[in-house]
Amino acid sequence: MINLLIGPKGSGKTQQMIEQANKKAKECNGNVVFIKKTHRDTASVAFNIRTICMDDYPAIENIDGYIGFLYGMYSSNHDTEYVFIDGILKHADITLDSIPSFIDRLDQLTKTCGIEFCVSISASREDLAGVDTSKCQILN
Repeated sequence: MINLLIGPKGSGKTQQMIEQANKKAKECNGNVVFIKKTHRDTASVAFNIRTICMDDYPAIENIDGYIGFLYGMYSSNHDTEYVFIDGILKHADITLDSIPSFIDRLDQLTKTCGIEFCVSISASREDLAGVDTSKCQILN
């Protein structure tokens, strides 16, 4: 499943995502991963959550590289149950125009690997009118 947190920058999506990740880490038997752009503001993420900062991987420049990175992450740890991706529009070369393709590819990864994703997008619902949300659950 793909969960989306949508809203303008500064609307509290990151804090909401951190709270959900911390809750999932207490409830699940597998691993939780939190992916963000930078090392800033990771102190409130629970210690047992694997935090990945994409600034550490500058060679990931597009959706293909990003999806490959997610598959590689899963192949190194099949116990990954939840992946939280904060501020996806700041990662690689992902834009509002490429979000539909990104969600389609995440959906394939979900079906293949059984990982649940939560993705935050700094945009309005109107900006995402072209996104097929039948594959997603909008959390806010």
